[in-house]
Amino acid sequence: MKTSQQLVAEAKEYINELSIDDLDIIMAKEKEAAVLIDVREPAEYQAVRAPFAINLPRGVLEFQLSSLPHVASASCAPEVALEQLRDKPIYLICRSGGRSALAALSLQNMGFSQVYSIAGGMNAWTEAKKAVITV
Repeated sequence: MKTSQQLVAEAKEYINELSIDDLDIIMAKEKEAAVLIDVREPAEYQAVRAPFAINLPRGVLEFQLSSLPHVASASCAPEVALEQLRDKPIYLICRSGGRSALAALSLQNMGFSQVYSIAGGMNAWTEAKKAVITV
């Protein structure tokens, strides 16, 4: 039997992590073109989130990728749009970095090649006083 911490530690052996500072630089450059997915639950996302983050909770991430604006607004079929998204950088953030690590591994297993989990998650983001959206 494994604990959730053990699963996260194992996932982190196979994924790429970025710091919050790296994410901040990327978001400043790429703005709305960047794919930043917040995998927390909707209530967590509504309370505080990073600018440009799209909420797709961890529990439905793999099933809801076609609802991403980058896919849904594409002029081609959803399967084609998902295929195009496969080789674009996808940044995943959660509360502390655990759920985003598991989500990153899952997306890699689906064939996405540039997936990054944000180390420290929203906890680190807010502690560093990075820009946030609150309701």
